[in-house]
Amino acid sequence: MYIFQIIGAAGLLFISAGVITKKRKTQDIFYIIGGICLETYSIYLGNVIFIILQIIFTLVASYDFVTVQPKGLSK
Repeated sequence: MYIFQIIGAAGLLFISAGVITKKRKTQDIFYIIGGICLETYSIYLGNVIFIILQIIFTLVASYDFVTVQPKGLSK
């Protein structure tokens, strides 16, 4: 189905935007959204290695989003 290809392409665009963005929190948000999109696409494909990769990628981006403080706010 084309919808899953569109979701996969959107994931690629979000992750690419995250790489280009210089703001850490914005990067993480783009990575999380892109990771979820690519996770959906990888489940559609049934590729176990890609599924595991995207789970790890999305979890790490989520962890980074929650734990990293903006500059100037650290103790």
